[in-house]
Amino acid sequence: MVQGKTKGLQSKASSSRQAAKAAANPKKGKRYIPPKKTALVKQASMRQSLTAKINKSIEQQMVSAASAGKLTIMKNTADAEPPKIIPGGKASKS
Repeated sequence: MVQGKTKGLQSKASSSRQAAKAAANPKKGKRYIPPKKTALVKQASMRQSLTAKINKSIEQQMVSAASAGKLTIMKNTADAEPPKIIPGGKASKS
């Protein structure tokens, strides 16, 4: 027989399983280390605010373009002429 207490000696498997899963799938993309010097911190915050302003401007332009008319990705089928069939079995666009 086993002597002593055996309850509570088993370790939790879920935490080690979670850590192994996280190590197997690292995050994609560049790693960003925030600046420590005051000049670089100020420059980074200015860059971030300018990027936000530019993105907002682009989004507003897209909204105005979308509200002006319908946006289509594909060409209309009426604009494209159907392929001409040449005797011999091959099709040609022109």
